[in-house]
Amino acid sequence: LHVLVERRYTPAMSYPVAKCRLSPSASTRQLDEQELRCLHQCSTAPPRGLVPTDSPNFLCSSLPQHWRCNKTLPRAFTVVALGNDVPDGVVVTVMAGNDENVSAELRNATATMKQGCAHFNDLRFIGRSGRGKSFTLTINVLTSPPQIATLHRAIKITVDGPRLPRR
Repeated sequence: LHVLVERRYTPAMSYPVAKCRLSPSASTRQLDEQELRCLHQCSTAPPRGLVPTDSPNFLCSSLPQHWRCNKTLPRAFTVVALGNDVPDGVVVTVMAGNDENVSAELRNATATMKQGCAHFNDLRFIGRSGRGKSFTLTINVLTSPPQIATLHRAIKITVDGPRLPRR
């Protein structure tokens, strides 16, 4: 059994990016078990689970809708690679921005891929998204060629964080 899959990433490129052949060999079965184990470990970390990005090859952990600037997130931000396209040791970076603040300042926004997961310990948003605005997250996986996934309207960052509305 051979399945040939051609994948296209964001932004669309004029050449095929990755081709994957699947066969029912023992090594493929072992990789599938490792992938499931990593997905299980990553999915148990955030209580609400993983959310899809606009790239079919990446999932990420959920973020709170509204958070305070320069405050540690309630749980570690995790990026999960689906498939065997991303080897261990690949650098993954996260960027945030919107139309008001094109490139927000982040702390600890770099992690390395290990067993298909990249854990961002103590990811902090220093820049603010603006009143009533949310950041779009861009996840850069620095493979060759680079793979990019985005998460639209991911998180709103303000000075005082979430609070009760005024009366």
